[in-house]
Amino acid sequence: MTSPNDPPPHPGAVLRDRILPELRLTVTQAARELAIARQTLHRVLAGKAGVTPEMAARLSRLCDIPARFWLDLQLVHDLWYAQRALGDTLDRIPAHVLPAPLKTDILTRHGCTH
Repeated sequence: MTSPNDPPPHPGAVLRDRILPELRLTVTQAARELAIARQTLHRVLAGKAGVTPEMAARLSRLCDIPARFWLDLQLVHDLWYAQRALGDTLDRIPAHVLPAPLKTDILTRHGCTH
């Protein structure tokens, strides 16, 4: 079980630890099948490079997990680190509140459920 203080996993870690072993693919084989340089895949697996929309589309094809999953995982990871890097700066930004109906309308029209 993870603590809320623990960083969310980088998508490369999920790919490295769960997907590639299950598919019995080496990094070289996976890079070849993804049609990318082996070094590019190594950077993602090491958490040194993020999953882009293009990479997410490739991963989706490779392992039948939707591209949106990979992008959401990258977003959650990046946001966690960004919020911590901003620290007190966020506390100094005034929080304005939109009327609830407008906020709901905007979020639902653009596919956000929270």
